[in-house]
Amino acid sequence: MKAVFLDRDGTIVVEKGYITVADDIELIPGAADAIIRLRAAGWKIYVATNQGSVGKGMITEEELSAINFRMLSMLGAEGAELDGIYVCPHHPNGSVPEYTMECECRKPRPGLLERAASENDLDLSQCVMIGDTIRDLEAGRSAGARAILVLTGHGPDTAALDHGAEHVAADLAAAVQWLLDGTPK
Repeated sequence: MKAVFLDRDGTIVVEKGYITVADDIELIPGAADAIIRLRAAGWKIYVATNQGSVGKGMITEEELSAINFRMLSMLGAEGAELDGIYVCPHHPNGSVPEYTMECECRKPRPGLLERAASENDLDLSQCVMIGDTIRDLEAGRSAGARAILVLTGHGPDTAALDHGAEHVAADLAAAVQWLLDGTPK
């Protein structure tokens, strides 16, 4: 089964550094419509996001859940649905002992995508990772998925690097349009 993995901050929601309050969630224009179009084309859609703010003690897992629920509610209000959210709460330089570690789920490692694939019968070679940072792209490629860079969030800084993305798009809507136009694999 094929799926698209989306980074959260800078890809679906406006990049604001560490988001610690649910009311700070703001959708990037066109993101909900892009998700609707992916679903209509038969793609499963998952968020794969590092949230080191938990490991750093800036928010609790419950507060993170409230933040993600707000994003889901905002997407839902526009008719968009996700199939799941995969989160890495760890940070190697954290202050909360149970979350302070090097782990396999923190992007650029592929653990989040591999876990989603295992739990949802996904073929990672048929999947795509869309994000705004090198670590998003590396996680996708390390998992065996295709990688698309968006120029929202940290995308302009990432575009200046040797990013290795298959495609660079202005935003999630443009990335989805490119993907749905039948791009070669």
